[in-house]
Amino acid sequence: MITSLPNLLTLSRILVIPPIVVLFFFDSPTIRWVMLGLYVLACITDFFDGWAARSMNQVSNLGRFLDPIADKLLVASIILMVAATGQLDGVDIIACLIILIREITVSGLREHLAEVQIGVPVSKLAKWKTTIQMLALGFLLIGNAAESILPAHDIGRAMIWAAAVLTVITGFDYLRAGLRHMTETDMAALKNQDK
Repeated sequence: MITSLPNLLTLSRILVIPPIVVLFFFDSPTIRWVMLGLYVLACITDFFDGWAARSMNQVSNLGRFLDPIADKLLVASIILMVAATGQLDGVDIIACLIILIREITVSGLREHLAEVQIGVPVSKLAKWKTTIQMLALGFLLIGNAAESILPAHDIGRAMIWAAAVLTVITGFDYLRAGLRHMTETDMAALKNQDK
């Protein structure tokens, strides 16, 4: 049900996206810190919605459906906005494209495999990729507003490339596993037709 705590946490992650996007148009150090605060809250809900669902025994089909969508909407929105506002440009856009292409490809692959009732577990390396990606986006959100403390923009740029590299590796792992299942299914179907 939609009113369960895990689902509400997931929905809150989706609902925080429009305010973050709007705040990109009112750039100031204070606004940057507000954006970072909203983003951190969204990242916290990403951890706690799954934990709450398991610990409260409230795992639901709606939650399984919404959680990856919320993650991808948040990541894609921030990546698009940092690119659109020029915080990332030039060759750094390639890292953003790699991340977005992988997210769409893996989503499609998982959807297809779910139809044939095959799950693709998240690897430890994919969890590291997600963590580095989340940190990178946080650093890019705060950007030059933190320059008196640390070079957040430069750290964000380096981390987005690290996330892109891990994205390629983990995306290839998912694709290879998915293609193996699809090939096995196709071969079994051909054998059945030959009988």
